Amino acid sequence: MSGHSKWATTKHRKAAVDAKRGKIFTRLGKEIAVAARVGGGDPEANPRLRLAVGKAREANMPADTIKRAIQRGTGELPGVAYEEIVYEGYGPGGVALLMEVTTDNRNRTVGELRHMLTKHGGKMGETGCVAWMFHRKGIAQVPADKVSEDALMEAALAAGADDMQRVDDTFEVTTAPEGLEAVRDALAGAGIPVGEAEVRMIPETDVHLEGADAERMLQLMELLEDHDDIQAVSANFDIPDEIMERAFS
Repeated sequence: MSGHSKWATTKHRKAAVDAKRGKIFTRLGKEIAVAARVGGGDPEANPRLRLAVGKAREANMPADTIKRAIQRGTGELPGVAYEEIVYEGYGPGGVALLMEVTTDNRNRTVGELRHMLTKHGGKMGETGCVAWMFHRKGIAQVPADKVSEDALMEAALAAGADDMQRVDDTFEVTTAPEGLEAVRDALAGAGIPVGEAEVRMIPETDVHLEGADAERMLQLMELLEDHDDIQAVSANFDIPDEIMERAFS
């Protein structure tokens, strides 16, 4: 099991805290605005926007806030012009990092990211230096106490999923990115509760970390995921469970 996969399944534990300070709403608002700008303001005709709106509703984002984010994206309301950039770099021990950013000031953002990486034993890289290590996959999470592994596997494969694994108290169903919605809806239609469903960058190989490098990597991940301009961070670290548990306690 990838250490980063374990990290990703715990993000819902941070979501309530993030929502209290408005951080998750800021991030979701940017994604909704960009999705609406790129593919139009109708969620039924724009899969990316539909997924973003669904995540916003799951986070209890007010309907009026969602509507305004869409209107800023389509130009019906004035708003900031965001651009999407993927920065690449390395963490402690040579861990590969992909940082998906939505920003209105790329110079400010890249300077802040470079400072964080350098301070924690990493460095920024050039375009293409680590992207080849990752593949984009759809991930649907299902609580393990709500369905048996055999029943979920049968339903997931019938819906077109590629694979399934258990990570702590959650099953992760893996799909092609374009098939995520169909698999999520099929599972829900079969009476299987689906938690978070998102597209992630999954690494081909992992870098094992121990000791100080492991601690610094987890500190760096916290800082990166808390950055207002970062939409998602992908990494290929593998860290022992006891160190991961301390980080999430």
